[in-house]
Amino acid sequence: MFRKKRVLSFILACIVLATFISCGASKKSEVTEEESSDLIVVGFSQPGAESAWRVALTDSVKEAFSESKGYKLIYKDGQSKQDNQIRDIRTFIQQGVDYIILSPIVETGWDTVLSEAKQAGIPVIICDRNVNVSNEALYTAFVGSDFKSQGEAAVSYLEKMYDADGDGVTEDLNIVHIQGTLESSAQLGRSKALAKAMEEHSNWNIVAEDCGEFTKAKAREIMENTLEEVDASDIDVLYCENDEEAMGAIAALNEAGVKYGVGSKITVVSFDATRNALELCMNGQINFVVECNPLQGPYLYNIVNMLNQGKTVPKITYVDENTFTPDELTEDYIQNRKY
Repeated sequence: MFRKKRVLSFILACIVLATFISCGASKKSEVTEEESSDLIVVGFSQPGAESAWRVALTDSVKEAFSESKGYKLIYKDGQSKQDNQIRDIRTFIQQGVDYIILSPIVETGWDTVLSEAKQAGIPVIICDRNVNVSNEALYTAFVGSDFKSQGEAAVSYLEKMYDADGDGVTEDLNIVHIQGTLESSAQLGRSKALAKAMEEHSNWNIVAEDCGEFTKAKAREIMENTLEEVDASDIDVLYCENDEEAMGAIAALNEAGVKYGVGSKITVVSFDATRNALELCMNGQINFVVECNPLQGPYLYNIVNMLNQGKTVPKITYVDENTFTPDELTEDYIQNRKY
């Protein structure tokens, strides 16, 4: 009888202990969910990770919307396909995120999915490249670059460089134009600036033009093909719409033994100002680089914070940017850059 009582007491003790642990675990789970619900959820759709520039943009956004600042960021890589980005945005809507940040691969084709986000009451902030929609009320704000001004800065450099007498009359120029992803904001702005210059300077000619898709490999292929069709001595300017393309084209020039850059016949112009490109510029291999600032996280963070406080935000916010020539760069400056 005594033995049975001991066994029974032991069983009761185990039940009490198990109940205590279970309650504790349940309590811990409730706290975790409560803490998680306190975070503001942001869905971020990127077109891809095809360049150092785009990786820097992603890192900047991740740093801005960290859990330590009260945010939960859901990141999606579109793998360079608009259909993937549209699907990702719909996933964000289904998840009930608080905000959506979209860096669109191209400008058009967003009306339907942005309408769905608006109907769900989710503010959408466009970053980097802009969108072309039937109603601008479909998105809350845009943060990014003024791509038209970037192109105009590059054109202005060429006009000054090839105007020996300073009278506004430039030399004859044969230009190889490697475009970025067609219909993207960056491509449209940078290409339009060059197209306008072509209209204003009848002695400027495009001897080769093709889409490099903002990639090194494609630009290298374009330059290799160009050198088979156009004599290098007939090329004056290489106008690449991002640094990856410039580096790809330069690789093709190196392989062909063609001189370029400072002190050579071929002037190289590039956009983005990544660390690798600025090193090439400092060394005289690229003549002029127009900055496209990927560190847009803090700008986006400010917009979202203003919205959280019920404040009206500006429809357009352009990020701060610069231009560079070889004599303006130092090794310390380049190494201290974040991208």
